[in-house]
Amino acid sequence: MNNETSENPEINFDNRIPLEDLKSAVIDLKSQLGKVIIGQENFIELLIAALLANGHVLIEGVPGVAKTITAKLFAKTLKTDFSRIQFTPDLMPSDVLGTSVLSSKTSDFEFKPGPIFSNIVLIDEINRAPAKTQAALFEVMEERQITIDGKKYLMPPPFMVLATQNPIEQEGTYALPEAQLDRFLFKIKVNYPTPLEEVQILQSHHERKGAAPEEGIIAVLTPEKLLELQKQIQGVLVEEKLLNYIAQLVIKTRNHPHLYLGASPRASIAVMNASKAMAAIQGRDFLIPEDIKKVLVPVLAHRVILSPEKEMEGITPENVIDLIANTIEIPR
Repeated sequence: MNNETSENPEINFDNRIPLEDLKSAVIDLKSQLGKVIIGQENFIELLIAALLANGHVLIEGVPGVAKTITAKLFAKTLKTDFSRIQFTPDLMPSDVLGTSVLSSKTSDFEFKPGPIFSNIVLIDEINRAPAKTQAALFEVMEERQITIDGKKYLMPPPFMVLATQNPIEQEGTYALPEAQLDRFLFKIKVNYPTPLEEVQILQSHHERKGAAPEEGIIAVLTPEKLLELQKQIQGVLVEEKLLNYIAQLVIKTRNHPHLYLGASPRASIAVMNASKAMAAIQGRDFLIPEDIKKVLVPVLAHRVILSPEKEMEGITPENVIDLIANTIEIPR
């Protein structure tokens, strides 16, 4: 890969991997979501990248910034099963995973699957359930399976968890364990819209005249096609110097004076996979440094812990990750 190609992602080239279907699918997904969601282009692009990279997403934002509705509409653009789970302090693991019940016909125990058995699972206010219920998600998020009474049950592919949480209201909430946070490919922070976008939101809501937002959304991607596209992502070319670049960025978090806890090797893999998806979305079958920098904050920010001193000073994990990115030489 030469310097000209690195610096100009739009340059013409012949792909080894046929990405026309993938690019068309991305355009269709963005088009459908754009019917309702105003702005939030980065949010939507990261959702699509996570879908293609076969990863889960944690969505954080104050109430009313369209976290849940975007997740619901995103699921509706896919011809897949969808379930929604509202997490509450009294929610038990069996309410999520399912339970074995005694069958009156066979006088034997029969497993009744819970709402986690779906393709796209929306978990609203994930930080409101206690640790026991949070722990129930560990296996299913990492291994796409659950174990009940010694028997394994596989999740139907594709399988993706979209979880939301409110960063402001902490009463009655439980901080997510680090091990669980590490299982999310991205943590996406959703901010308030700009004044112009807010006017467009009002206009769009007014023009719908009370119609449900999802009424105009149609499914554009089948599970079979999605699995095919996910396989294509795995074939995106990553040069050794870019693997070294990813490793340097992640390793730097482990010995940075501003951080109490750095990112794990799982984070390195997440950066690589997310970058490959981002490259494919741009129509390339090879990685460039800009793809890596684009996903660095959403992949790493929730996997590191600030030192107490820097947290008191108002420094954020995003600030530190940007600082690290600026200190590592970009390969060309």
